[in-house]
Amino acid sequence: MPEILATMSSIKIEEVKAKFERFAAHTHIKGLGVKDGRVEFSADGFVGQTEAREAAYMVVKMIKAGKFAGKGVLIVGPPGTGKTALAIGIARELSEDTPFVALSAGEIYSAELKKTEFLMRALRRAIGIRMREWRKVYEGEVKSIDIRYDRHPYNPYVQVPRGATIRLRTKDEEKTLRVPAEIAVQLIELGVEEGDVIMIDEETGRVTVEGRGESGEQYDISVRRRIELPKGPVYKEKEITRFFTLNDIDVAFARQKGLLTAALFGFVEETKEIPEEVRREADEFVKKIVDEGKAELVPGILFIDDAHLLDIESFAFLSRAMESEMAPIIVLATNRGIAKIRGTDIESPHGIPRDMLDRLVIIRTKPYSDKEVREIVKIKADEEGIKLSDDALELLTKIGAEESLRYAIQLLVPAYIRAKDAGRDSIRREDVEYAKSLFASLKESVEYVKQYEELFLK
Repeated sequence: MPEILATMSSIKIEEVKAKFERFAAHTHIKGLGVKDGRVEFSADGFVGQTEAREAAYMVVKMIKAGKFAGKGVLIVGPPGTGKTALAIGIARELSEDTPFVALSAGEIYSAELKKTEFLMRALRRAIGIRMREWRKVYEGEVKSIDIRYDRHPYNPYVQVPRGATIRLRTKDEEKTLRVPAEIAVQLIELGVEEGDVIMIDEETGRVTVEGRGESGEQYDISVRRRIELPKGPVYKEKEITRFFTLNDIDVAFARQKGLLTAALFGFVEETKEIPEEVRREADEFVKKIVDEGKAELVPGILFIDDAHLLDIESFAFLSRAMESEMAPIIVLATNRGIAKIRGTDIESPHGIPRDMLDRLVIIRTKPYSDKEVREIVKIKADEEGIKLSDDALELLTKIGAEESLRYAIQLLVPAYIRAKDAGRDSIRREDVEYAKSLFASLKESVEYVKQYEELFLK
């Protein structure tokens, strides 16, 4: 008879953070598609752009060799040519847990922080700290999971989890655990289901999904990696790796000094700047635990899209940051040609100061061919679990080549919904044509504006 274990209600829950902040649109990217030192036409979710991927792979090798200090990367190319995907590929090629922080340059003007503070926090979020320590944990493959719900206290039409019962097994033991709502919420957020191998920290209640067990089905393109069933008891003491960022350490030190105050409902107000002396203390702490062998630094990627929107002050700040001892790899991307540097009347390639351009390794992306568009549409359809008939795939390929790849991919879901409404599980040509009649492409929108120009407000 399996033992029923009740966890304590006072468990503290750590925030569950996604590895990549811009993950949904590029879940199919697993690396740069390099096999045996050669870039393949279609691999790791990439199709085409072989020259750009080869250049990116060379950047990865320079970073791993420690020969990229004081440099950055600039990815230039027309819209929809895979610039963001290329940056994600670089991060994933470095390691599975390489921090990847993505933002648009325009965000620095809408934040409540000063531009330099916003950029500093982004830089320090892109530097990871991997700490090793012994913890008491519950670990095993999920044999069954039952989430219990209650009505929301303020909304009778919404249910909230109040706990869960999960059965975990290893090669040597099986236990049933009754866990509180804090852990049940994490199980839901992480999409835990039967066949997943998970670990629950007894002290903090943090749930980690380690992979897919022996009995778990492999059911889609973005499936979790397959791992062996754990050995030994379900409840054990285990050396685990915890992952933080430099910004997490900054915030912790600032809270200790009372610089970040708890607001209503327990949320933390972080609009106040973190003083430089606090960051120096955090850096000293990190260097100490690294020197003692208790942790290691994991430099990540700070990806700034629409880099032409940065102003002259921001470029000066980033240029200085590249020379810092504790700095991530800065990757910029833009689709602009000759443009004014924001904050000046000076025109420059890509709207970036020439002294900054001198520090950047520039990678070019090019428009996709018909063959590449076809493969990308197929990959995105597989990722969404959408079946395409041959004639629908050909039409979407034509639309992607003549209009834009993004527009072709945007038509997938509405076409699929139309097919489902008609009782079919596969998209036909007429479904794509129907979706195209509802949603205009960029070219059609421009033609529409020209046709009714006199009726639009000036």
